Amino acid sequence: MTIELASEFELDAGLCHLNHAAVSPWPRRTAAAVTQFALENARFGSMGYPRWLEMEQRLRERLARLIGANAADIALVKNTSEGLSIVAHGLPWRAGENVVGIAQEFPSNRIVWESLAAQGVTWRAVDLAQSIDPEGDLLAQCDQQTRVLAISWVQYARGLRLDLARLTAGCRERDILLCVDAIQGLGAVPFDLATSDVDVIVADGHKWLLGPEGVALLYVRPSLRERLTLRQFGWRMVEHPGDFDRVKWLPATDARRFECGSPNMLGICALEASLSLLEEIGLETIWREIQARTAYLIALLDQRGFELLTPRDPACRAGIITFNVPDLPVEQLYSALMARQVLCAQRGGGIRFSPHFYTPLAVIDAAVAVIDELRK
Repeated sequence: MTIELASEFELDAGLCHLNHAAVSPWPRRTAAAVTQFALENARFGSMGYPRWLEMEQRLRERLARLIGANAADIALVKNTSEGLSIVAHGLPWRAGENVVGIAQEFPSNRIVWESLAAQGVTWRAVDLAQSIDPEGDLLAQCDQQTRVLAISWVQYARGLRLDLARLTAGCRERDILLCVDAIQGLGAVPFDLATSDVDVIVADGHKWLLGPEGVALLYVRPSLRERLTLRQFGWRMVEHPGDFDRVKWLPATDARRFECGSPNMLGICALEASLSLLEEIGLETIWREIQARTAYLIALLDQRGFELLTPRDPACRAGIITFNVPDLPVEQLYSALMARQVLCAQRGGGIRFSPHFYTPLAVIDAAVAVIDELRK
């Protein structure tokens, strides 16, 4: 890696941060950009607003490059839940139709679809806990009344990564929309619409993208975008947002139609800075470094006879490693790890570690050493 990582991350020396699947720390450049933004606002108010708009456009362009899209097709929304809700409640539904999803799903990608029950739409939960062919099992539950296959690219609890190219092909054959919550994949695993031509991608910026909460990517295929009924309205989602005296208005033809009001400029500032780092390093390099760290961690777990809950096949996982220590109850182990500044999560019936590309191997060693000490 060409970037000097010691100058980009300044986590406390006593902290083992293995929780990027929850809320990531910011790179130094991101903290500096937010600090500068705040100081500028305090001294000069909105004098720099034209530059802020340029920053917003740079963010759209960076997010577009991240997934292989056009900047005009990128909407900046508040979070993953809002993006999913825009799609779920924008589609024209008929009673009796259904959405196929995953039983082990994060609530955002379940509650949104369950909320369609009032329109006679059913959410079908497919249990993938013991599946040996998760993509096949998901497609097998789709029938003539299935309108959407709504899945997470990478499952939040145990880290199962799905084959999006296979699911895309299956959905095209069945004339089903593929809606992907990509929050646990983007920033860790390379993605390209050219090979995984999904219909919808939603992802907040506070996990593997190393950004803040409160600003998220929403991509909707242009041909689908115009078919979604708008449920939110305001001054910024129109075709001429700066013409405040215009009486007649039309929704913007591009993805801005999903952005009803004033933008989260502070969040935009932070995420744009974080993505600049990811772009400088390159997603292929980042993915290679994450793979090295997860393989290293799995080897340490195997040496100790711990139970691996994450898929062992590298093609079926990303940056999440979830495991059990046979002689330590999960709740007890989690509390003890957090008390010793090993930042992790209790998910999927085990302990979830999620190192990023910059995580030193020494941090992984130290975290596992804490478990060794707890077992004595």
